[in-house]
Amino acid sequence: MASRIRLSPAQRREQLLDLGVRLFARRSLDELSVDAMAQEAGISRGLLYHYFGDKLGFREAVVRRAAADLLAKTAPPSTGEPLERLLCSMTAYLDWVEENHEGYLSLVRGAASDPTLREVYDEARAALTDRIFVEDETGLLPDTAAARLLVRAWAAFAEELVLSWVADPGGVGREQVVQLLAGSLPALVGVTP
Repeated sequence: MASRIRLSPAQRREQLLDLGVRLFARRSLDELSVDAMAQEAGISRGLLYHYFGDKLGFREAVVRRAAADLLAKTAPPSTGEPLERLLCSMTAYLDWVEENHEGYLSLVRGAASDPTLREVYDEARAALTDRIFVEDETGLLPDTAAARLLVRAWAAFAEELVLSWVADPGGVGREQVVQLLAGSLPALVGVTP
């Protein structure tokens, strides 16, 4: 008979968040219910409410954890040529979206109507695009108002490209998608005054 290990409240909350993120990868936010989570974790709904307050608190905590995971997994290498670093980051982004498609899609779509999701989405997108700008010569772009506008538009393009491709590859290979992602920003930079 296996003995049970008693977790501290912080450890239990982290365990529940990890499980929530795993469920978020396969389900939309609407399907990420307290009931489904409690059943999956083998706990009561009351315990979940104890840790997260309510359904919205649980959902926000899971989405924030997933966004943090996205940022961590897509961090470009700290050394190398800017385009190589961008290619690594875009490959990791595609990997992450493939692994977490349902949840990510619902976050992107839900951000249009839910202020909390919008806040998480905007913070994550800003963190992702701010990586393009660095203060020395290793950056891909100088940090100007025009460059920031361009990178925001490119980020929207990259997001739509990846989500559309994951939903229906239409005969386009994975390597081709990565090349489109990494090659499109330098192409746009070429038209920046």
